[in-house]
Parts: sequence; structure tokens; C-alpha cells
Amino acid sequence: MTPAGPPMAGRTCLVTGATSGIGKAIAAGLARQGADLVLVARDPARGEAAVAELQAATGSPRVELLLADLASQASIRQAAEAYRRGHDRLDVLVNNAGGYWATRHVTPDGLEWTFAVNHLAYFLLTSLLLDLLRASAPARVVNVTSSAQAFGDIRLDDLQFERRYRGQAAYNQSKLANVLFTYELARRLEGSGVTVNCGVPGVTRTNFGREDSGTVMRLLTPLGRPFMRSPEQGADTFVYLASSPAVEGVTGGYFARRRPRRSSKRSYDRELAGRLWRVSEELTAPPAA
Repeated sequence: MTPAGPPMAGRTCLVTGATSGIGKAIAAGLARQGADLVLVARDPARGEAAVAELQAATGSPRVELLLADLASQASIRQAAEAYRRGHDRLDVLVNNAGGYWATRHVTPDGLEWTFAVNHLAYFLLTSLLLDLLRASAPARVVNVTSSAQAFGDIRLDDLQFERRYRGQAAYNQSKLANVLFTYELARRLEGSGVTVNCGVPGVTRTNFGREDSGTVMRLLTPLGRPFMRSPEQGADTFVYLASSPAVEGVTGGYFARRRPRRSSKRSYDRELAGRLWRVSEELTAPPAA
């Protein structure tokens, strides 16, 4: 009898925000199961360091770097094309990259930074790679959200927070958008063999928010760090959703600590999800030739 190989052998997984924290821990967990890893990173030096570290830590040579600035839609499009040139399949897409910004910033596309990076980047990258996921079925999309989704609202009349910006409100909105996107995409892909789930990592010791954390977070975070989960603990649910046979065929779910949970009441609003989808399509439409 031939011994079984690693459970993820022969499967290609793409992980965004993979140079540190939860993203790197997700990538490490999948690499240890034999997956071929593609790490999406903005900074070449940090990306190359992460690749080398993961190769050394997991013993897997099958880790490569894909450069992309997820605040730039042109960069996301270029990264998707670069991925296609090197790969003819995609078994797992983990949308993890995101952050918190206390003050309002604008991306190169003129969009509010939090919404653009935390939601529109998920939406656009997934859309650009969706045909590869379909062709690789059974395949999986895993979206990292936050329990902050419970406090979020989709401000369709001011998605960009142009009238009055509040960092926490913008973050909460983007995390609710992740859940609405997950559920709507799962409905649209029903029967395709591509499953879509999201989950929360819990409060985890990472570099989250350090670019522009604001006074309150800057003061409170050091006090809370001893009680936070490790990146490996935060990543566990996402490695599970990306690889476990226990969730094969499970789609449209919201998970915490590997268990399905109920998300906020707003997240189950199908009309809101449809409107958010249409707005997201408009905001990520390719520029006119």
C-alpha cells in the first residue's frame, strides 16, 4: 500500500498579506501540508525575506513571491496577469491583506484607503482569478474578516467617508463588506465546485494598524498584547477552511475557531449584498481605453 502524501500536495494556494502576522502563519500552515505557495506582498525585500523564512521553516521549496500593491487597482491587475503567466490553476485563494487607518487616506485610484484595501482588493483580485478557480474545482476562496463586522454598516450614500471620516467606522464597514461579499459570491458560485467562506482570527499579536494607529490604539495595544492570540492561533481557522476535508463542499459560512457562527443581522441582507456588489463592480471597472 502506497503511503498517503501531504494533504495539500499538488495544490496551489495564493495568500495576500503574507509577509507577516496572520498571513505568514496561514502560508506556513499550508506549506507544511505540502501546498505550493504564492505569497502576495507589496515590498520586494520583505517579500523575499518571507519566502526564504517560510522555505527554511517548513522545508518546502515551493514558495514564490508575487508583487502587488493592493491599494492600486492597476497593480492588482498586473499581479493577476503575472500569476496567469506562471500558473494554469488556482486551488485556494486566501484574501487576508488589510488594515486600520485612523486618518483618511486616498489611494492612487482616488478611493478611501480602508474600503479600497480591505474590501475592493478582495473583490477585484477574486474576480480576476475566478475563471482559474472554476477550472481548478474543487477550489476554495477564504476571506479574512473581523468580529468588527458586527458593528459595521454599509454607507451607500458615503462609502468613501468624504463627509466625516472615523477610522473605526471605516474599518467596521470594510469588515462587514467582507462578509456580504463572501455570502453573495457563494450564492453566485453555487454548483461550480468553488466554495467561499470567511472567518475571524480573534484579537491577535500582529503589526495591525501600525502605519496609522491613532492615539487610543497606540496607547491600549501594548497593554493588551500579553492577552492576544499568537499569529499561529489567529491563522488556524483559515488554514482549516483552506485545507480541511471537514469543510469540503461547505460554502457561504462565517467561522470562528473552526466553528460556524452567525454573523451580524446586516450581513444576511441579500438586497444590500447585491447593491454592494454592483457598486464594487463600478469602483473596480477597468479604465476606459
